[in-house]
Amino acid sequence: MLTVLLVEDDLDLARTVIEYLELEAIRCDHAGNGVAGLERLRHERYDVVLLDLNLPRLDGIALCRQARSDGNDTPLLMLTARDRLDDKVEGFDAGADDYLVKPFELRELAARIHALARRRSGQARRLRYVGLEMDLDARRASRDGTPLKLSPSGWRLLEALLRAAPAALPRRALEQALWGDEPPDSNALKVHLHHLRKALDGPFGEPLLHTVPGYGFALRSEHDETPAQP
Repeated sequence: MLTVLLVEDDLDLARTVIEYLELEAIRCDHAGNGVAGLERLRHERYDVVLLDLNLPRLDGIALCRQARSDGNDTPLLMLTARDRLDDKVEGFDAGADDYLVKPFELRELAARIHALARRRSGQARRLRYVGLEMDLDARRASRDGTPLKLSPSGWRLLEALLRAAPAALPRRALEQALWGDEPPDSNALKVHLHHLRKALDGPFGEPLLHTVPGYGFALRSEHDETPAQP
């Protein structure tokens, strides 16, 4: 079942959306203001976020920017009565993935949720998981404050794994991150993962890069309380 977060201060609209999404087998949590929404995003994992722009305490644009700055890569759909091009551009610049103008059809909302849930957002430019951090703009990666020396291939693998963490990625997804639709022989990925594991886990006590037998690989920590997803 998909799980979404709705950040919306209009309680009547929120109730309508929640009830409809339940009929579509989509579980919907609700936050009534921007601060509450940001706290939920920092402590829980969602497939999609539905975000109103005009929110009390912290508006939708500021919430979106902060979430992306935190490294949150959840696909984000903005819901708003503003329909000017400048408003849409501002939303996308803040890190939104899609935009739906009120009033909207609930069937269209559900369709967009399913479309967004099939991918993680590429908007976040700073990725974090436990002690790992990647700054994509500065091209820096570190673990517990110690810089990591990564090859270009190691960088692409770590980015893909971090965007999914702690969920596992199948081998095919990692091959696509490196080579697109034309991967080389089957041992090539194994070699690159071996080098990444040495750079990522070698100098540290706890291993973070794990093999998921019969499926793929994942970044997982024994200190992470988020349920792992195979």
